[in-house]
Amino acid sequence: MPGARRLLALAGGTWVTSGTGASVLPPRQEHIQRQQEIHVVMGNEACDLDSTVSALALAYFLAQTSPAPKAAFIPVLNIPRADFPLRMETAFLLREQGIPAASLIFRDEIDLAGLHRAGLLSLTLVDHNVLPSTDAALEDAVVEVLDHRPLERARGPHCPVTVALVGSCATLVTERMAQGPPGVLDRATATLLHATILLDSINLSPAAGKVTPRDVACVSLLEERFPGLPARDSIFRTLQATKFDVSGLTTEQMLRKDLKVLSSDELVLAISAIYVDLETFLRRPGLLQDLAAFCQAQGYTGLVAMIVPYNESNVLTRQLMVYSQHESFRSAVCRALEEATTPALHLQLTPSPWSCVTAYSQGNALASRKKVLPILRAALAGPGAALGGAEEEVVPPPTPMNSLVEECPLAQAVPPLCPQDVLERVSRIAAGQPPGSPK
Repeated sequence: MPGARRLLALAGGTWVTSGTGASVLPPRQEHIQRQQEIHVVMGNEACDLDSTVSALALAYFLAQTSPAPKAAFIPVLNIPRADFPLRMETAFLLREQGIPAASLIFRDEIDLAGLHRAGLLSLTLVDHNVLPSTDAALEDAVVEVLDHRPLERARGPHCPVTVALVGSCATLVTERMAQGPPGVLDRATATLLHATILLDSINLSPAAGKVTPRDVACVSLLEERFPGLPARDSIFRTLQATKFDVSGLTTEQMLRKDLKVLSSDELVLAISAIYVDLETFLRRPGLLQDLAAFCQAQGYTGLVAMIVPYNESNVLTRQLMVYSQHESFRSAVCRALEEATTPALHLQLTPSPWSCVTAYSQGNALASRKKVLPILRAALAGPGAALGGAEEEVVPPPTPMNSLVEECPLAQAVPPLCPQDVLERVSRIAAGQPPGSPK
């Protein structure tokens, strides 16, 4: 698929081989050969479909449209490569568009800190607007932000910030690309953006509370420019089913699949999205032992599972589960959730087989994790915790053992790329050399 090969070759400086075996080269090769700067476009630590597609598409757009670029534009997926099989809907959509996982660059394969220390790094953030504390040293490398969350960073003259409360960051990328030169927005990129907006907005459903007129307008624009894009209902159902198919995952993999972490000086709270109904999840064999092992291994004080059961009728329901062996901590988290007013969650207790697990049905189905996170953040920073200013960060997860990928080569360790490795790779691409060729 020529569009997909162009997307990868142009966006990330990764290599793609055509059917004839010839390398597909990025544009403006002379600039990549002469310059040594790297411009990374990177999504958030959850690395969902929106973060991935936004990073790929925007890096591609910048590489195509930047006048006399000094840097190679590289999209980076903000997870270890070994975690990619857990992003099942992302892997599926990229594979369908002819984009192999081997062509992507993951966070554990590029030394951003080393590039920054060498003065070679520029960083564009998509689908988030603040770096976690673990990446605070990279803050002065940030040159642009594109996000659909509330703004949490100060605006500055040297860092353009585009923040709008739309359903998907891919909507903002689509708007940007649609205003660019003719031909830059191609069918392959349009297919990725179209599918991502549909998934993020729950197929443009007003009842889900995520879609905005700008999301609808972008989906319509993509369909008008590229007739024959997959039907909305079809691609949404396929991605939903793929995303929520956790039948082959262990409990630990389910908890890590869609994970965010809030921390303070002493307390660490994991927030996992779980895609089976609460009753089924609580009946998993060995669940209590698995929860204890998961929290102990990562140093989590407790866990909040936000249950979003998948059903083909597209009726959105939500449930919550709070786990902690520390009774005072669990009680404080539960009290914060029960007493929340912005928004009110309308929680009702449901039976739990263990005293260390509190379970709820959530009456306010429109209160997504994005809206619940500030409640939990405030609970960590509250007087009961005797702490100040909890900040969000994600502790890198261990290498997964994904039962869906038997003997997967992604489970093997991949050495990080130092600045020189990245530059050498980009230079080889520019020179038309395959990645394994002799120097």
